Amino acid sequence: MYALSWCLTNLVSDANKTKSTLILLYVKPPPPLYNSLDAAGYLFANDVVGAMEKYGWDLVNSVMARAEAVYKDFSSIMSVEKKVGTGDAKDVICGAVEKLGADILVMGSHDYGFFKRALLGSVSDHCAKHVKCPVVVVKRPRD
Repeated sequence: MYALSWCLTNLVSDANKTKSTLILLYVKPPPPLYNSLDAAGYLFANDVVGAMEKYGWDLVNSVMARAEAVYKDFSSIMSVEKKVGTGDAKDVICGAVEKLGADILVMGSHDYGFFKRALLGSVSDHCAKHVKCPVVVVKRPRD
């Protein structure tokens, strides 16, 4: 939520609030796919798969409610759209930026170290290299 409050404080001017649309994008990881022919895989009953899906949507609703509390404190006149994507965050974010014709992409940072970032990859690095608009990566200040 820090990136959202930073964006609203530093990038959105009072003059642009009525003309701007803030799009909040949350990307859910894809549901795990398990093949019965894969000896190392697991088979889940439908109730377990349903519970996992419900948990995913509960998390989405919780994050969006927290985001709504943040942007309501800043402005009640700015247009806000909430979107949820499913899949690899890198691909979903880049696709949404292109599809929506975003003017700027503001992202938070997990602040992974060098080795973790090298192993997992960085969503913000990928997006900065592949989207056509400016990208701002907001890091939480160290306490």
